Amino acid sequence: MRLGIDLGGTKIAGIILDGAGRTRAEARVPTPRGDYPGTLRAVADLVARLEAEAGGPCSVGIGMPGAISARTGLVKNANSIWLNGRPFLADIANVLGRPVRVENDANCLAVSEAVDGAAAGAEVVWAIILGTGVGSGIALRGRALSGRDRIAGEWGHNPLPAPTDAERPGPPCYCGRSGCIETWLSGPGLAADHARRTGAGTTGEAVIAAFRAGDAAARASVAAYLDRLGRSVAHVVNILDPDVIVIGGGLSRVPELIDPLPQAVAPHVFSDAFDTPVRPSLHGDASGVRGAAWLWNGDA
Repeated sequence: MRLGIDLGGTKIAGIILDGAGRTRAEARVPTPRGDYPGTLRAVADLVARLEAEAGGPCSVGIGMPGAISARTGLVKNANSIWLNGRPFLADIANVLGRPVRVENDANCLAVSEAVDGAAAGAEVVWAIILGTGVGSGIALRGRALSGRDRIAGEWGHNPLPAPTDAERPGPPCYCGRSGCIETWLSGPGLAADHARRTGAGTTGEAVIAAFRAGDAAARASVAAYLDRLGRSVAHVVNILDPDVIVIGGGLSRVPELIDPLPQAVAPHVFSDAFDTPVRPSLHGDASGVRGAAWLWNGDA
């Protein structure tokens, strides 16, 4: 059996899958925000609780924000900032007393959907997260592609492709740059763009609701969002040429953004056609934790 942990900023989710992908146990606990030793204890306690319920020890995979630096072994780029600079992989393996695999949470999404989700059996899967933040992960033959420096798939912190004059230099990003894809395509990015157009503060959910109600300004904001999403997806398609594109995160549940996306991507792809399947994640919010469990796929 395989145990997966999704170490989020507000909750830690855990699951145990059997060899057929069936759930044998699952639970979640609050994340001890700002408390690194407390986070280690919470993960260890959750593992013990799940294994007791399932009746035996498991392999353990963990999905988390950011990545483990290949150079130092320390966490980098995590928005759960109390993890940054810490030897999380070594510490949690020591606490659990066994080898542990740790991957970026977007890579876990890609693995989950490649193994038994919306892209099951596909060789090259690109999984996008569109939510409070923007990121992506890549799975090759069901395994995470981490990259030499563990930053493969860091899509959200590239500049918006082919920006118009009105889109330069772009909104400031917390990473220190301006005009990152995340500043345009996250839920807050959609809301901020709409606010710049209308002068009214709002949320991404409210923009979508107004769009569905026929509001002209919201329809213009959603059209601009879809155009930017098409450019941004095409940029990666021209490099990676994936077999399937899977979209997760809160905005993946908005069919008005997913269904027309291929038409928004096609004009920017360097090919005579664009027919790559674009699908919402099959496992939804459970994809990250399931992908963490599948990090041991094929050798546990």
